[in-house]
Amino acid sequence: MDEILSKLPAFEPGSVWLVGAGPGDAGLLTLYGYEALRQADVLVYDALVGQDILSLTGPDTILEYAGKRGGKPSPKQTDITERLITLAREGKRVLRLKGGDPYIFGRGGEEALMLAAHNIPFRVIPGISSGVGGLAYAGIPLTHRETNSAVTFLTGHDASGEVPNVNWEHIAKGSPVIVIYMGLKHIATITERLVSFGRPKEEPVAVIFRATTENQRVVVSTLEKAAEDVEASGLKPPALIVVGDVVKLRPDLDWYSRFLDGNRGA
Repeated sequence: MDEILSKLPAFEPGSVWLVGAGPGDAGLLTLYGYEALRQADVLVYDALVGQDILSLTGPDTILEYAGKRGGKPSPKQTDITERLITLAREGKRVLRLKGGDPYIFGRGGEEALMLAAHNIPFRVIPGISSGVGGLAYAGIPLTHRETNSAVTFLTGHDASGEVPNVNWEHIAKGSPVIVIYMGLKHIATITERLVSFGRPKEEPVAVIFRATTENQRVVVSTLEKAAEDVEASGLKPPALIVVGDVVKLRPDLDWYSRFLDGNRGA
């Protein structure tokens, strides 16, 4: 391991690393991400980054919270990016740590563009997105030869917090599997639109809460009843919504609750 880590690039002072922390389980962090945590002078982290990952920082690393949560007071994106620039210009090794992957509904592209515009050296370290890792921990394959050869990743709300203005008809008719990030607030509207454009009411839906963590819970339902079942569960975000026949494979593939102590994925 030491030999591998010795070959990783140096985290240079005055630079910013945009790192994906993965969906929650600290074991899914990449080696690049782990080394960045050990070397960073300042860690600017998101709301969905868990304490077990934050604890991997060096003893002198300064932690700065910059979490954005829907419906709650949050730092403005421009303020976060300006802070990254300021810290880098002070000669700090700045780690911007994001849940999942920085470039998948993580605003990493916005931050990277601003860093580039200000000539701040940066590196992007991909992370395992919840749309991949979360499904795997829920016992749902993202693709399966007998069900789908295409997947659509979709955000459940736009920049204003409303249902995204996408072509719902094309999505409903064109993608056998739909993975929806941050869609719990609008799950009733989203499922109604999919049904209105031809998806069967009985099509399976899984809603994965706190994916890959010890608090993971999965609600399995249908397009017709998903909103009702989620409300009855009393579970709260973060959550990921999966629509499609791959959900039917969960009873056989749910390794997380079948083979781990405590039945944690139920």
